[in-house]
Amino acid sequence: METVTSTVLTQSAVTPAINRPNTVAVGTIVWLGSEVMFFAGLFAIYFTLRSTGPELWAHQTAILNVPFATVNTLILVSSSFTCQFGVFAAERMQPRRTSWNPVRWGTVEWFYLTFILGAVFVSGQVWEYANLVQEGVALNSDSYGSAFYLTTGFHALHVTAGLIAFLLVMGRIFAVKNFGHKEATSAIVVSYYWHFVDVVWIGLFFVIYILK
Repeated sequence: METVTSTVLTQSAVTPAINRPNTVAVGTIVWLGSEVMFFAGLFAIYFTLRSTGPELWAHQTAILNVPFATVNTLILVSSSFTCQFGVFAAERMQPRRTSWNPVRWGTVEWFYLTFILGAVFVSGQVWEYANLVQEGVALNSDSYGSAFYLTTGFHALHVTAGLIAFLLVMGRIFAVKNFGHKEATSAIVVSYYWHFVDVVWIGLFFVIYILK
């Protein structure tokens, strides 16, 4: 009996524990799936309206400042890299920098830089909106204006929500005494969302500014 018991204990010690997926991460991925459907609907609206007014699209898209939009897109894409560096720091349980060398930055520093880049992107969109309104392209001007502002506007709202999420994560890191698994999970989950809005914008940029 003792031999059997020792054998069972030995096997349980050798058998690795089952790692269950994090419920927060899984829930975020499921929610992002619904966001994919939302933006798919916006893309469908854009293509439908464009098919009904090709001459209007040809005229209005000529007003777009493609070089400016390209630079603004590169800013947002670069923020995805800085966000991921912040995730790497969270995975090694480093909330803050150990020196001014970016290689030794923590999650807070990388997320702060990501926040700045994201804020610059949103500011760039606001500046572009102001110029387009002066050119006569408004939300209620025609079908092109409606399609343009609906697609890019909802994306800008999602980027703004991401910026707020970064502030909350950084605030939580400063509030706790010890950076733990919950704080690291929060950083990783926010990165999922941020990468998502970056990918969506790349699709919008290609459709709106390239396939004019």
